[in-house]
Amino acid sequence: MSLLEEAEALYGLALGEFTAARDERAKAVKTDDAELAKAVKALKKPSLAAWVLNLLVRREPDQVAQLVNVGAALRDAAASLDAAQLRALTAQRRQLTAAVTTVARRHALADGQKVTEAVAEEVEGTLTAAMVSAAAAEALQSGLLVRSFTTTGVDDLDPSAYVAVPEAIGHVASSVPATLHAVPDPSEAERRREAKRALSVAEKELRMAKEALTKAEVRHRGAQAQALQVESELDELRRKLADLESREEEAHEGVERAKRAMAEARDEVEAAEAARNDAAAALD
Repeated sequence: MSLLEEAEALYGLALGEFTAARDERAKAVKTDDAELAKAVKALKKPSLAAWVLNLLVRREPDQVAQLVNVGAALRDAAASLDAAQLRALTAQRRQLTAAVTTVARRHALADGQKVTEAVAEEVEGTLTAAMVSAAAAEALQSGLLVRSFTTTGVDDLDPSAYVAVPEAIGHVASSVPATLHAVPDPSEAERRREAKRALSVAEKELRMAKEALTKAEVRHRGAQAQALQVESELDELRRKLADLESREEEAHEGVERAKRAMAEARDEVEAAEAARNDAAAALD
């Protein structure tokens, strides 16, 4: 068997069986392949969150594939700036990651492993990462995670840092049907915790929306005040312009009156000069 095949078998085991099974496999292959034995021995035991995710991938491959496909559609919508589709898919992403996390917790509980709220948050964070990043989706679907992770989709995620072997990237874990035994429904306390967690997320989003609304209202009031001030200044300028236009008209009329008076005075001067000349001629 190759190292990838060894890892595939080991990471599908119950969490409490991992270390003993790993060491046993390392001893079993040491005679035929010392290097492989060394590599098997070096395989890291998965964290609880990583084990829950590996279990989920094997038990619910269709749900995980649906989650990954919705994530790809969400990234396409973001790339095409389709706002309506982006809003719808973002809401679907939150609902889907919460629902799949609940399924993962139930599978873990059926295998005798209780999942705390803190671990559930790690699981949901990794599922969300797999929706926003294709590299993260490959790491998740390998079923060979050694620890959980998060990503924004714009940071440089190295998926090989979170899987047991580099060959895991591109590998899809084999599905393993759940053992046929009764899976207890979540207790009332567990259901209440799930509801409280969903309520907490909703309240956080509501607070953020209210803060955004408050900021928008402040900007709106500021814009309104500025618009009123500009309008008042425009009214004042219009009054001044009307006054100046009235004064201009009066000035033009004054110029015309002065021009007529000057013409009349010029005629009188000419008449007086003529009279004087006549009088001077009579003396001669």
